[in-house]
Amino acid sequence: MTLQNRVTPFGVIIATKARGAFMGNRGIIHNADTKTLHSMRRWTLKAWLICLCDFKGRRRPVMGKGSYTELFFLDEATALAAGHRPCFECRRADAQAFSAAFAKGTGLAVPKASAMDRILHAERLDGRAKRLHPMPAAADRLPDGAMLASGTDALLVAARRPWRWSPEGYRRMDQWPENLTMLTPPSTMAALAAGYRPQIDASAGA
Repeated sequence: MTLQNRVTPFGVIIATKARGAFMGNRGIIHNADTKTLHSMRRWTLKAWLICLCDFKGRRRPVMGKGSYTELFFLDEATALAAGHRPCFECRRADAQAFSAAFAKGTGLAVPKASAMDRILHAERLDGRAKRLHPMPAAADRLPDGAMLASGTDALLVAARRPWRWSPEGYRRMDQWPENLTMLTPPSTMAALAAGYRPQIDASAGA
């Protein structure tokens, strides 16, 4: 059975056979008996994490009883766009680099994880939907790893070029479309602009 546990840049959780490079969670949002998501619940915690798929040899049943719902992402750029951040346990060095860039980009003191979670939670949701944001600059001036929305399409910025997202990877586009909005939360975008370099799937040629 293909489980509904793959996250898009819009933060939507879908079912797909495509595999992901990172795991993450938003708390317990599944029924362990049926291994399906609850009908309406898509988060129970403000700490939306990006974790390694392999850490200290740990093994866990996916959508098991009494534990968080394992979610998966094509790459880190996708996870950041959806509103997640690096985990301080399994990705400590990356989490520290993200926190430092977050502080530099936003002009805040280096924040604790809980402070970043509060900021990101306000930026990633509009009710139950993904919050979209105005473009801070022209698309080809944004940092690698930024994600934009063109209608229902998610577009990655890599080497100043647009790449259309899919669960299997990216496909290069010839030109930027008009009427873009920003998927990546503004504070995360500021961290990217301040030098944080997320992992990007090799299909984008980045």
